[in-house]
Parts: sequence; C-alpha cells; structure tokens
Amino acid sequence: MNPTLALACDLIACPSETPSDAHCQQIMGARLQAIGFQLETVVSGPADFEVTNLWAKRPVRPIPGQPGATRLLVFAGHTDVVPTGPVKLWDSDPFKPTQRDGKLFGRGAADMKTSLAAFVVATEEFLAAQPDTPLTIGFLLTSDEEGPALDGTVKVCDMLQARGEVLDYCIVGEPTSVKSTGDMIKNGRRGSLNGKLTVKGTQGHIAYPQLANNPIHLLAPALAELTGIDWDRGNAFFPPTSWQVSNIHGGTGASNVIPGTVVVDFNFRFSTESTPEILQSRLQAVLDRHDFAYDLAWTLSGLPFLTPPGTLVDTVVAAIGAETGLTPELSTSGGTSDGRFIAKICPQVIEFGPPNATIHKINEHIALADIEPLKNIYRRVLENLHAQLLA
Repeated sequence: MNPTLALACDLIACPSETPSDAHCQQIMGARLQAIGFQLETVVSGPADFEVTNLWAKRPVRPIPGQPGATRLLVFAGHTDVVPTGPVKLWDSDPFKPTQRDGKLFGRGAADMKTSLAAFVVATEEFLAAQPDTPLTIGFLLTSDEEGPALDGTVKVCDMLQARGEVLDYCIVGEPTSVKSTGDMIKNGRRGSLNGKLTVKGTQGHIAYPQLANNPIHLLAPALAELTGIDWDRGNAFFPPTSWQVSNIHGGTGASNVIPGTVVVDFNFRFSTESTPEILQSRLQAVLDRHDFAYDLAWTLSGLPFLTPPGTLVDTVVAAIGAETGLTPELSTSGGTSDGRFIAKICPQVIEFGPPNATIHKINEHIALADIEPLKNIYRRVLENLHAQLLA
C-alpha cells in the first residue's frame, strides 16, 4: 500500500462525524511535526459542540542575501464528515476503509480525507528533496466545515489576522473534479444570503374568510413576482445570481383553519455583480409594494470570492497538465466552502481535489487510480512555487 493510500485509510477509519475530529489532526500533526512543522491546536465552541482546529506551519531559512524571498502556501481542509446515513445501506462499514472494484470506500474517502492524506505525503516528498526551500508551508485544518462552520476555519483566520500572519496562497482540498481528477478547479465561489420571511395575517375559520386574512394568499402575488426577477446577469466567472425558496410553513394542520402566519425560508446564491445590501433592498421593495405585514430576518453565510488567473491558478493548472495532460475548467459553481473565510486574509485561494460524484452519499468512494495523481499534483505545485522563488 502506497503512503498516500495508507494515510487516507487511517483517516477514514476515524469516525469523525462533525464536529468530532476523532484524532485525525493528531495523526496528521505527528507526520507534520516530524518534518519540522510547528503545531498549534485551537479548540472552540460550546462544550456540547466542541470543535478542534489545527494550524501548522514550517519555518524556513531565507535565501542568503534575499531575506524577504519567501511566500506562504497553505493547504486547508476539514477532518469532519457528514453522518453516514443508515449503515445497513452501505456495502461495507463506512468507517472501515475498504478496497474493491478499483475503488476506496468509506465516509470521507472523497470529501475530503484523501485530499488531506495527499497534502501530507506531497509535503513529505517535497521537503525530502528540498529541505532548505525558501517556500513557507502551512496547514489549516478544522472539524467544523460540514456543520455550522462557526468555530472552525473562521476562528483560525480571525486569529491569524489579529497577529498579522500573511498568507499568500491557499489550496483547499475540496472534491472539485467531475469525471477525472484535474478536470475542474474552483477559483471562486458564490456568496450565500439566507432570509426568513414571516407574513402576518389573521387566523380564522375557513368557512368565514371575511373574518380572517389568509397570509398565504397575501404572499402568493409577491412570491410569483420574486421568482421572475433577474437579479443580475453574472459575469465571465460567475453565473447569474439565483433566488430559491427552500421551505414554506403555514397552517395548523387542520383543514378548516385559515392560518395566522406563513413562514418562508429562501436563499440567494449571488455573484460579484450583486451585494447583500442591494439584494436585501430589492427584495424588501417587492414585499412593501404588495402591502402586507411581515417580519424579515437575514443571515449572511458568506461573500463571494474570486481568484483570477495569476500565480496560484497558473501554477495549479500547469501541475495538473504535467501530471494528467488535462486542462482544468475554472469554475465558481457549487455550494459554499471554507474558502470564503480564507479569502478574507489570503488574496489567492483555489479549491482542488478528486471527483465529487459520491460525496455525502451511501457508499462514498474514490477511484484508487486517482490517489497518486492527486498527491503528485500537490507536490508539483510545491515544486513549481519553490522554483519561482529561486528564479
């Protein structure tokens, strides 16, 4: 068993359902400490939802005569996984890594413990060949990415920012590929803005509508108008902003009662062409125009971020091409990730990892043939950035 596969298996065997880390970071930390990394564990959150974070950084020796000739590349990711779902539906124990049919099965195999193993082994191989590299390398790991994401990466980023730590580049190991490892990287993500709308009416007997005021009926014309709005047209990197209703709750459960309120949960996935403030203002203008009583609460989950072609994107694209012959598509599609927090303190953030077809599913897996190329791509990125510093 090669080192990357072996480490991936060790991590998958840890039942780290969010927010538990289940010793994943200890396993990785021991490997990193052995090659010169300094470790800092940050525990956050309430006692019933304790989150474990790891910040690991390897000091470097500056190039003689060029004391400022260094850059910090951070590998970032999460050790927590989503719940397994019914274990009886799995073909093998989700926390017993199993190889069959040319695949590695287990919860976290694709999202994202294989990426974490590849990060570590790529770094070990690179430093064995270049122990005196001027490239500074860091690891930012959390056990709170699949959960609320309130006490994970965002807390470590706040800590690093407060003490003036400068991050130059970051690769998040999210599973971004579609059919083959290397066919897609995420060079940005859309923002996410949630709203909870409560429309107020008057409860009453359904046989006497003149004595009530049905909030569902009040809402319906406004809802129809909102679904037809073009919020923006996107741009070269982002699709148009979308607005979607996720839940509608109204009524007592009885068939003869007009409800007093209806509650609507909705979400904007927005591009850099819009801001939260503009979207909030436009939506509230529609509600006000329809003249009903309402309460509206907003939650901003994350702002959009974008890393245009430049040092990091070009380096990762070149590494993928050299290893696989593929030219990856640059994409900002999909959900949010911890990249949204890192982008606040790092100017160049991309996400790159293995195919994502089975993430969060029963029988999650990764092709065994994808594991070594993934590790080699990460190592090539290190080699390329090292060469650029020495040029």
